[in-house]
Amino acid sequence: MIERKYYQRQLGEGFIHDSIDDCWEPWMKIADEILDDEELIEPVYEALRRRRPKSATRGRKGTPAEVALRMLALKHMRNWSFDTLEREVRANLVYRVFTRVGAEKVPDAKTLARIELALGPEVFQKVQSRIVGIAREKKAVEGRKMRVDTTVTETNIHYPTDSSLLGDGVRVLTRTMKRIVEFGGKAGERVRDRMRSVGRRVMEIARITRAKGQKQTKEKLQASYKRLLNATGQVVTQAKRIADEVKSGVKKSRKRIDQLRLKALQAELERMIPLVQQVMRQTKARVFHNDLHALQKIVSLFETATQIIRKGKSAKPTEFGRLIKIQEAENQIITHYEVCAERPADSTLLVKSVEVHQQQFGHAPHTLATDAGFYSEANEKAAHKMGVKRVAIPNRSTKSAERRLSQKKRWFRQAQAWRTGSEGRISVLKRRHGLNRCRYRGDDGMKRWVGLGVIADNLINIGRILAPQAVEV
Repeated sequence: MIERKYYQRQLGEGFIHDSIDDCWEPWMKIADEILDDEELIEPVYEALRRRRPKSATRGRKGTPAEVALRMLALKHMRNWSFDTLEREVRANLVYRVFTRVGAEKVPDAKTLARIELALGPEVFQKVQSRIVGIAREKKAVEGRKMRVDTTVTETNIHYPTDSSLLGDGVRVLTRTMKRIVEFGGKAGERVRDRMRSVGRRVMEIARITRAKGQKQTKEKLQASYKRLLNATGQVVTQAKRIADEVKSGVKKSRKRIDQLRLKALQAELERMIPLVQQVMRQTKARVFHNDLHALQKIVSLFETATQIIRKGKSAKPTEFGRLIKIQEAENQIITHYEVCAERPADSTLLVKSVEVHQQQFGHAPHTLATDAGFYSEANEKAAHKMGVKRVAIPNRSTKSAERRLSQKKRWFRQAQAWRTGSEGRISVLKRRHGLNRCRYRGDDGMKRWVGLGVIADNLINIGRILAPQAVEV
């Protein structure tokens, strides 16, 4: 049964709370007050209530919505794993009070992971919007300034090469087929394990690739890839036959639970086979036809939404992940974030960002500052039309003396100096809250990871802004 919070405290909790009052970080007390808001708890409660038809009225008591929200916020404030979160909260009285666990049993790591998965990205969007609303109510942000920037959050994958992707495909298909034989018996197709020969081909390709300067390198590489593709094709053909045998009932089990497992494994084969075939097509196009622009290119069999993004960084010219838009107001408060479905040009994101700002604050920002990637004449005109008084977007390619002169005005330079803070905010998000690399799986996992990182950062920043005022009072 899911509850909103623990309604009855145990006898000793009040004494514990008083004894550790001076152990709190100043910002943490403000964050604690913010998280008491009922509108933050409600979407979490509704999501947990929908996990089962009668979760709100039946069954043993589960983790309350308030505890779940606070535990996840603390996890991303400290950039911990679920195991570390469980251990730290169990051992620390301040964290027990902050998360509202008190003297109750701390939810274990598996429970917390399942709760986080059940909440979904929409819940964290609502929580983030409400936190911005609370910041407005407390006068921590007014929305007079706005800056926007984009960055890349990488997915948790190895560096993709054609040979390693083919090796991954063979490994997954072989493992799945072996499990089908385990549950469905030895009738029908016999699984042939080609992992050893495929592994040799993958290592052979790696050695040839490292051997630069040899005239025969290209021919050797193509010959090795041909053998690897042949072996992969044989595994794919066998996987198709075994999937058909499960579907037709050749491979079946008398146990109902094992039959359900067979159906799930069949679905896994049918999902993975087209992905491996796509990897084979793009490998043939690159190795044998020198075509680097294959349609629907896959860089991971497990994180299929991963995109190839080049933002011109000298240290890391190519990144594999998702483009993230971070939108801020004054006092480093992040007012909106977005995980982009594709790889849009930065200039296409500006107008929508101003519209979101208007919806949140009821007015357009007085000053809008971005980098040159967001510039277009249409964007500048649209921003002015929407009510922005000062639009500080540099045009690097202009030849107009008037434009260059306007970009040297004091207000423009001050706005651009303030804009550079967005680079620092992104750096903090990546370093302190783990937005450099997403540890959750899938498209929704990326959205949840980014959303929780933004929520954690906002709670810390709002707490630091309001903490001195709280001390003086």
